[in-house]
Amino acid sequence: MAVRTPSRSRRGIVRVGALSLSLTAALLSTGPAVAGGDPSGADNREPVGHGVKPTVVLVHGAFADASGWTPVVERLQSQGYPVVAPPNPLRGVLSDSAYVASVLKSVKGPVVLVGHSYGGAVISQAAAGNKNVKALVYVSAFMPDVGENPATLSTKFTGSDLGTALRPVPYTDGTTSGTDLYIQNDKFHAVFAADLPKSQTKVMAVEQRPVAQAGFGQNATEAAWKTIPSWFIVARNDKAIAPDLERFEARRAKSHTIEIDSSHVAMMSHPDVVTDQIRAAARASAE
Repeated sequence: MAVRTPSRSRRGIVRVGALSLSLTAALLSTGPAVAGGDPSGADNREPVGHGVKPTVVLVHGAFADASGWTPVVERLQSQGYPVVAPPNPLRGVLSDSAYVASVLKSVKGPVVLVGHSYGGAVISQAAAGNKNVKALVYVSAFMPDVGENPATLSTKFTGSDLGTALRPVPYTDGTTSGTDLYIQNDKFHAVFAADLPKSQTKVMAVEQRPVAQAGFGQNATEAAWKTIPSWFIVARNDKAIAPDLERFEARRAKSHTIEIDSSHVAMMSHPDVVTDQIRAAARASAE
């Protein structure tokens, strides 16, 4: 009996159907492979000192996304470090830190947790109680104590132009409503990234992710830097967070501190320095 070969269109339907079934199974699966997977994709770590190379988790701040870490990610990966750069929801210190804490639980082995700007407040909260977090690195960041928040810390010292550069925009997501804060496009370069090309910051300004105004004022309930060794990079030319505030925070936490001539986005304009500071924290945590 002759065997009929499916037509080209029929074969295409079979292939698409199989792919759809595979995708559906993957999306619906909640088994151990998903729950226990390491987002860094690393199972075999190269040794550093007496331990292993930690996973570096990079948390971005307000008005930005994880792509701001790209130059640092590239350098760390070239040196064999596993890296995770999760999205920071930017809805509030408490909820954002809960989200980052859940990401940390999925990472195997030791972690160096890095926060830029508002991300510093998030990592201070998220790392609390996680024994795998061996070091905290703050890059021109907020570093609140218990009962403090980024909004009130911003008023502690002069030197920041962020307050007068903000643009409030009402929002609703269908269940809640509030106000988002953006940096005015024409002030973005001077306040946020004055040492990057204007052609680049012009694009960054229109792609910025806002922070919820209410969340920016949420008080920290944890301060992980009190029990976890910390490193701090002070940006002397920062116009978003006052450099004197950064110095105060680093001094209070007894952080290993360096100062550089940088705008707020040191990880973009001085990626070599930021990477070296992260590596220093990683080496110290492995000793």
